Amino acid sequence: MITYDDALRSRIELNLAAHDRLELPLDGRRHAAVAIVVVDSEHGSDRVDAHPSTEDGMSKLVVADDIAHLLDGRMEGVAGGAAFVLCRRAVRLNTHSAQWALPGGRIDAGETVIEAALRETDEEVGVRLPESAVLGLLDDYATRSGYVMTPVVVWGGADLVLEPSPDEVLAAYRIGLHELCRDDSPRFVEIPESNRPVVQVPLSGDLIHAPTGAVILQFRWVGLEGKTGASCRVSEFEQPVFAWG
Repeated sequence: MITYDDALRSRIELNLAAHDRLELPLDGRRHAAVAIVVVDSEHGSDRVDAHPSTEDGMSKLVVADDIAHLLDGRMEGVAGGAAFVLCRRAVRLNTHSAQWALPGGRIDAGETVIEAALRETDEEVGVRLPESAVLGLLDDYATRSGYVMTPVVVWGGADLVLEPSPDEVLAAYRIGLHELCRDDSPRFVEIPESNRPVVQVPLSGDLIHAPTGAVILQFRWVGLEGKTGASCRVSEFEQPVFAWG
């Protein structure tokens, strides 16, 4: 596990400051912001996942034979130490229902990227944080659904209470940062619909795909490991077809 302390905050902040961020033009797309909220978590606090994926949802995954038997859609046993907040979107949503996502959404008129990320974090998981909690930004990622998404990394605090909005979030999870650093992560698969590799970040019994998978992978490479330059770019990583709509 990774300790949640001031040293970690300083390391992430310095790594993000040294990162040459990729900024994409909108080119007719809408602008959105997402928040990587870094929090503390207790090992063993998530032994049971009350909201596993459905069999139909799991059947849409493109999965290599060596990992297929390990996947059941559950997200449990991943808390412990420094963590980030990951949401399972509400089933009732018109688009991307029940999919994994970071807190975030469209930027309103007159808002900055940071203001939008903090507002969405408040609206979706009930956490109100000041701009002073922002550690930095990661690369823009262009989604298949017509957005340019800007990730904002935020220091959430050790005693954060999550109160997911039932209209938007089915459940919110604390994912230990050590889970991002697994030896078998990331994974890549090919699909006939694209010549770009589909990125997969394995967490517990599921796979996190782009755009969320691309964002949290770059957070690992840049925020935690301090990678720079071409070795940490994720903008060319593909989303699975079920996330194109």
